Amino acid sequence: MRPLNNEIEVIFRFDEEESERLDKFLARSHTELSRSRIQALIEGGLVTVDDKVITKTGYALERGQQVNMRVPAPEPSNLIPESIPLDVIFENDDLLVINKPAGMVVHPAAGHSSGTVVHAALAHAPEMEGVGGVQRPGIVHRLDKDTSGLLLIAKNDKAHQWLQSRFKQRSLKKVYLALVDGAPPTPSGRIEAPIGRDPAHRKQMAILPPGKGREAFTEYRTLESFEKHTLLEVNLLTGRTHQIRLHMAFLGCPIVGDGIYGHRKVSLPIRRQFLHAQRLTIQLPGEKSQRTFEAPLPADLQKVLDLLHAER
Repeated sequence: MRPLNNEIEVIFRFDEEESERLDKFLARSHTELSRSRIQALIEGGLVTVDDKVITKTGYALERGQQVNMRVPAPEPSNLIPESIPLDVIFENDDLLVINKPAGMVVHPAAGHSSGTVVHAALAHAPEMEGVGGVQRPGIVHRLDKDTSGLLLIAKNDKAHQWLQSRFKQRSLKKVYLALVDGAPPTPSGRIEAPIGRDPAHRKQMAILPPGKGREAFTEYRTLESFEKHTLLEVNLLTGRTHQIRLHMAFLGCPIVGDGIYGHRKVSLPIRRQFLHAQRLTIQLPGEKSQRTFEAPLPADLQKVLDLLHAER
């Protein structure tokens, strides 16, 4: 590996007996880059085999061939770090685990060009600039603006790739607390209902017929029952946009305070949906066993629960 005009050139020799896809070989040989990133480099003409530019990601390598890959320097970001306090649950050289407050957007988007988790994280850990993408550096997964709780942020490309693989393989556990209107049909259960973009409201998601949306699985169990509400522990098995909110509404017991998929008239004094990412269990990069992180229930949600307890 050697620097070349602000980029890195990596040289490999393919010595396997059986042929192998070019993108697969490079992803296996250069683990700091994701396979999708490597595929983009190939398609962009930045990979040669025996000095010939190859743009086909599935090109079959043969024994004895030399592969050169040029990795451009990260694009400069136009994001300006902002000194916004973060509630850091855990931090090491690879990642941050934060407790995101309700009302804070995770990354820049239309109408949210500042004040996001990304802006705050860049001020906290400047080295993460460009990690995993220029506009969403470090972001591995998301929480809705009005959902509070645990959020992982990668501080380098290797950690970003590792964490993404944990999510794709579903080898982690994400547990939420949700207060719903009414009660689910059974005290515990599993919901399997595909999710996709709502054809009638493009800014919203919807439960779609089989084969139309992406598969989505949610497990839940009742923690506490009230006269008109139920406190649930929800285990998110897939990570679709608005998944818990949609699945609970699908069961006929929408999240309290959910103004999009729930009741228009809020049943309790709350200004956002009662949904909190409470617990996260995951194997971190370089570690053999899993860790579990927890975020306490925020004061606004605890106040609602206290009110329900007082009314008993």
